[in-house]
Amino acid sequence: MDLSTPPPDLYGRPRADTFFRFLTAFGDRYSPALGSPLLRRNPRRPYSRPTEALQLVVTARRQVAADVVELTLADPSGGPLPGWQPGAHLRLTLPSGRERHYSLCGDPADGAEYADRTDRADRTDRTDPAERSRYRIAVRRLPDGGGGSAEIHDTLHPGTRLTARRPRNGFAFCAEPAVLFLAGGIGITPLLPMVREARRNGLDWHLVHTGRSADTLPFAAELRALDPARVHLRTDDEHGGPPTGAELLAHAPRGAAVYCCGPAPMLTAVQRALDASPAASLHFERFGAAPVTDGEPFTVRLGADGPELPVPADRSALDVLREARPDLPYSCKQGFCGTCEVRLLAGTPDHRDRRLTPERRADGALLPCVSRAAAGETLVLDV
Repeated sequence: MDLSTPPPDLYGRPRADTFFRFLTAFGDRYSPALGSPLLRRNPRRPYSRPTEALQLVVTARRQVAADVVELTLADPSGGPLPGWQPGAHLRLTLPSGRERHYSLCGDPADGAEYADRTDRADRTDRTDPAERSRYRIAVRRLPDGGGGSAEIHDTLHPGTRLTARRPRNGFAFCAEPAVLFLAGGIGITPLLPMVREARRNGLDWHLVHTGRSADTLPFAAELRALDPARVHLRTDDEHGGPPTGAELLAHAPRGAAVYCCGPAPMLTAVQRALDASPAASLHFERFGAAPVTDGEPFTVRLGADGPELPVPADRSALDVLREARPDLPYSCKQGFCGTCEVRLLAGTPDHRDRRLTPERRADGALLPCVSRAAAGETLVLDV
């Protein structure tokens, strides 16, 4: 083809089509204009101002299982709260200053948040989003955790004031026609709203909720009230140990999407058994950070002249940093919340987070909970 000779127009006439001739001329001028100083995005433009934090108050507290408390949160003035979808979480700032993420386990379509749990099991109407007035979370006490769960259990009672970020969702429910929900212990919290949504939409769904014993399963009665035939409560003490991945996935309808939240061994078992099961896809959320399996040893230095700390191949930089700086804040340990952000002064990092933009990374932001460096590299951090 002779690219220098215009083809005939659509009607076969030996001249360029008039419309496309003008369209080409317009594009030849418009595209370069986008790079002009007046239209080009200014890289020095400040970042948009973050949304204002939510002011919340604890309005109710309830024990829902051994070592698990449920908190109901509301606007202190009684005003509406931002809407959310199943799988969303709240980033709470506790009175101590700790920041922690907790899944919302209420009903996003219900502004009263189960005020009458007996009647709500059969409710199918939706509340206007403007009437959403309460959030609900449930927290298991972790004796060997970072102190957030202990603080909630020991100090948060009705009347306690908190601040929070607006709900965010990293575990969205896609409402596939056939769904299997797999929950391990407190992992029921992000799945409970999904179960209600599946039931509301008439999907073919099943839930398996596992735990050490019956008293460790939160919301057992609430789950049974949804549909006893579709809810399976399975405890280790009654079955001689934890279930296998194949046993869990045996409840999946053919071609089902699996939504799983639980401890690491449960997720690993389900992942390994998925291909041989009736299920077609897997969505999951972890309790904590995934184990480091492909890391290389590197070094972090605290400040330009500070001490150097070796980071082993199987540990995160955050864990090593907290041994030297126990007050270093953190929350999710999975690279999406940004709580542990530090400033990189020198070195070439391997960014593995799901939050920082290329501009933020180029400006020196680093999330040490997941980000690493090449073998032998030294990252100098402003810590």
